Amino acid sequence: MKLKLLFSCLLSAGIGAQLSAQETVDPVMVQKIREEGLNHSKVMETAFYLTDVSGPRLSGSPGLKRAQNWAVEQLKTWGIANAKLESWGKFGKGWEVQKNYAAITVPYYHAIIAIPKAWTPGTGGLIKGDIMVVKADSAAELGKYKGKLAGKIVIFDTKPLTERTFKSDAARYTDEELDKMEKATMAPARQRTAFDPNSPQFAAMRKQRAFRTMLGTFLQDEKVALVLSQARGTDGTVFTTNGASYADTAKAVAPELETSSEDFQRILRLVNAGKPVQLEADIKTQFFTDDLQGYDVVGEIPGTDKKLKDQVVMIGGHLDSWHAGTGATDNAAGSAVMLEAMRILKAIGFKPKRTIRIALWSSEEQGLFGSRGYVLNHFGDPKTMELKPEQAKLSAYYNLDNGTGKIRGIYLQGDSAAGPIFKAYLEPFKDLGATTVTVGNTGGTDHQSFDAVGIPGFQFIQDAIDYGSRTHHSNQDTYDRLIEDDLKQAATIIASFVYNTSQRQEMIPRKELPKPQPARGF
Repeated sequence: MKLKLLFSCLLSAGIGAQLSAQETVDPVMVQKIREEGLNHSKVMETAFYLTDVSGPRLSGSPGLKRAQNWAVEQLKTWGIANAKLESWGKFGKGWEVQKNYAAITVPYYHAIIAIPKAWTPGTGGLIKGDIMVVKADSAAELGKYKGKLAGKIVIFDTKPLTERTFKSDAARYTDEELDKMEKATMAPARQRTAFDPNSPQFAAMRKQRAFRTMLGTFLQDEKVALVLSQARGTDGTVFTTNGASYADTAKAVAPELETSSEDFQRILRLVNAGKPVQLEADIKTQFFTDDLQGYDVVGEIPGTDKKLKDQVVMIGGHLDSWHAGTGATDNAAGSAVMLEAMRILKAIGFKPKRTIRIALWSSEEQGLFGSRGYVLNHFGDPKTMELKPEQAKLSAYYNLDNGTGKIRGIYLQGDSAAGPIFKAYLEPFKDLGATTVTVGNTGGTDHQSFDAVGIPGFQFIQDAIDYGSRTHHSNQDTYDRLIEDDLKQAATIIASFVYNTSQRQEMIPRKELPKPQPARGF
């Protein structure tokens, strides 16, 4: 009875969508996708292998390679064609943490929460010593410490964080917020004053960068044993970053631990009060230079229509992560959902008109390198807008990279002509909370690489949950943070989007080609 009622609702939704948007949505196929995606899902099993089994997936690391190799083999198991690793170009050194222990031992024992900064060296064994406060934010002030820091454990006089709030970490979009998105119009392009070499912002950034570079060189030359820096985050959450470059030509730096704000400030208060604080630490990290190339995971369901099989629909998300957790919400969630979407389509025996291709990117965290390299190799160069023949054959690229939250709609990225089409695609999923189509842009992830060369590239609207406040790039980003029902919903909706895009008579409409985008720098 429930299935008949659901079929009736889907049929009505499909007819309504066709009348309102002139876009056909097949209710029978949508029902098959829903049945497989919601009731026979493998998405959490996939997420388990990408996180708990593979471990942290920093670019170039053994953990990322484990996840990439597993994904290729899993795609093959599901019957996905041409599953392989594809090089996008040179990345640099791999790196991983192999041991991480740090504790204060005086005035009492306390194991601190601290994560080695990416691409920094280890301590070369167990070290012990007093912690020394350095107070300097200029070259002149640093000069006071010349010859005094060799073998020292250094902490900088840093103000406490002020980001603590009393709001819930996890939240979903309200109806009012989604309605506001729906009604939004395209904002005018912002003036990039920060990139004006004569602007105060540019001058400040240049000064700050110069000091950081000088500080790193100074600490290394002084042979500091270990640096403690205050991490962003509260309540034991450590948001990690890199402490050195991944380039194979990068200069050596001092070992550095990104320390929880609570532990950092406790140590600092004690030392500034004249109380001796001693710390012991044993940090082991390893660099990997045997293969400096970066790779993406790719696979296809080949098209079957004689006229359309050379055209392509792409889906993707980035597989690399940071190293403090296992990168569950950023972005094993998106990768698992996209893998699941491919599995769903194969499981229901779908034979698309257009080719469907998945890509799991690497080095997104360092600057969208995996997707940018792929776009450069296959579609064109955004710096010159010299386009390759494949650019004209890609109907759309769909991306997922905003945590574990369920899909609530889609950003059009200014492609307003696609709005009525996507409204029809979402119509059968109102009961799952996905309704919103907004013309607005969203940034910071791989759909931008496609948009930059005139290919329709889209990111889905997702409930934020605790992505920005707790899990994004942090030691809290683990499998436990994933919401199973949300990932099932997302994979089902994306599989349906892919089905519809692959079958429609025309490709997804395109915006006007962007102008060349010369590289900018500081």
